[in-house]
Amino acid sequence: MEKDEIKQVIQKHYGEIAAKNGSGCCGSSCGCGTNITNAQIAKSLGYTDSEIAFASEANLGLGCGNPTGMGNIKEGETVLDLGSGAGFDCFLAAKKVGDKGHVIGVDMTQEMIDRAGQNAKKHGFENVEFKLGDIEKLPVESNSVDVVISNCVINLAPDKPKVFSEAFRVLKKGGRMYISDIVLLKDLTPEQKRNEELIAGCVGGALLRDDYLAIVKKAGFEVNILSEDKGISERQYQGIPLESLKIEARKI
Repeated sequence: MEKDEIKQVIQKHYGEIAAKNGSGCCGSSCGCGTNITNAQIAKSLGYTDSEIAFASEANLGLGCGNPTGMGNIKEGETVLDLGSGAGFDCFLAAKKVGDKGHVIGVDMTQEMIDRAGQNAKKHGFENVEFKLGDIEKLPVESNSVDVVISNCVINLAPDKPKVFSEAFRVLKKGGRMYISDIVLLKDLTPEQKRNEELIAGCVGGALLRDDYLAIVKKAGFEVNILSEDKGISERQYQGIPLESLKIEARKI
């Protein structure tokens, strides 16, 4: 499948989720049970009860970790969320950076941008903005961001090296990324790689774990593996050999 076709599949899928209530591991396509609530998914990924209750309308149950809880986001910093969805992680980051800080959410789906903007207005978040854009070509100035976060999104991008080179570009020297993402522990079949539901469900376009880490390092980052959640395979992905990889990547 060509890169543009992949992006069209993803935009359509997440546009439909944004128009509804959204649920489960990058959408219901990966086989999550319909009885699992977004709050239960978030709790299984490491969010606290207070975080889940905070702007709960923005929690669509689409992540594979809690990037805002993985590192020390400080008051006054500028944070960029790659694939910000309805704004859940952006709002948690906004609470950490305070009025003197700033949070930018970038998403390629207009419906998600609209929904995030509505959530921001409802809860009075004045230090958050949402931009329609492609994480392979970020609408953000170079050397302008302290922290980049991303939650189960980079696996969806056809050109992952470009995503990490863009993240490196926009980060200030000494800046860091906190990423939760799906990586494979065993290669998929050609049929699985072409399956639109698996592509939209964070599986079809995922890379093997070591290949993913090699791309991050090649972009210039110093990488620290924070944790690896193999149990998510059974909880959310019907036993497909994969894990949620949590890393810190620093621009030295």
